[in-house]
Amino acid sequence: MFYQILAAFFHLFGILYDSIYQSSKPDQLNPLRVKGKEFPGPYLGQWYFIAGAASTQEELAIFVPVDNILFNMAASHVPQKLQLRATIRMKNGHCVPRKWTYHLTEGSTDLKTEGRPDMKTELFYSSCPDGIMLRETGQGYQRFLLYNRSPQPPEECVNEFQSLTFSLNSKAFLQTPREIEACELSSD
Repeated sequence: MFYQILAAFFHLFGILYDSIYQSSKPDQLNPLRVKGKEFPGPYLGQWYFIAGAASTQEELAIFVPVDNILFNMAASHVPQKLQLRATIRMKNGHCVPRKWTYHLTEGSTDLKTEGRPDMKTELFYSSCPDGIMLRETGQGYQRFLLYNRSPQPPEECVNEFQSLTFSLNSKAFLQTPREIEACELSSD
């Protein structure tokens, strides 16, 4: 009898702990409409990669040699399509250009990356002004990424991102140093 009471106590304690101390899941953005603006308006322009979080360091390994990344999101002539260009400043000073195309499927809030059928990108609100959080999932990985319009967002924004993603089982964290000037984006 004592063990049944003890088991019930621990069960109730676990439920109470989860309800009080666990972070809630972030609010997902609807890519079709953000802050009253129609797609793709809210996503256009320049974004800086600030930090990433994942359950393992291996899922963030691609960002280890990076000092900073500057992205430019542009509308495509095709509806429901975004063109993403980036310049990646490596810690050794080299600039690496990259391009992606995102597709938004009718009736879905997920973005699909052209040429990467296994990859899914979901957008989430960030408490950081001018910030956005993404969750990328693919074959064998899931990572959260924090982007901001400014290369140096307030420190509390990064701390909140780290705290939230930690509560979502992302024990590995990486913040880009952003010590070298960002590379220029190509105009093509």
